[in-house]
Amino acid sequence: MQSTKLLSGVATTVNTSFVRCLSSNTAAIVKVHRSIYARRYPTVMVLPNGATINLSYHEPRRIIKLPLDLSQLSEAERKARIEKRKPKQKIRIDDDVEDTFNANKYLKYMKK
Repeated sequence: MQSTKLLSGVATTVNTSFVRCLSSNTAAIVKVHRSIYARRYPTVMVLPNGATINLSYHEPRRIIKLPLDLSQLSEAERKARIEKRKPKQKIRIDDDVEDTFNANKYLKYMKK
């Protein structure tokens, strides 16, 4: 297919026929180039209260988790949620062990 355009008084001919060599190996090498998938995929949606709903989704996803709205929680629950998000403090325990082991006491049991 050829088309002719007039650009500022100059006639140009553009070849607009695109040939794409498709084979069975094309999909195995690269991802499938599509924005809308042809089928619907079973998906689990998790609500903020922990309830789950099985639905069909247009993208292949296993699970969808909805975010929690902190403005609907009570003050105590909100503080507890915010504390869970903070990084945990590492506890260091320094033990001083008194070593009273004397190896010379057991030299008599060694075979000569």
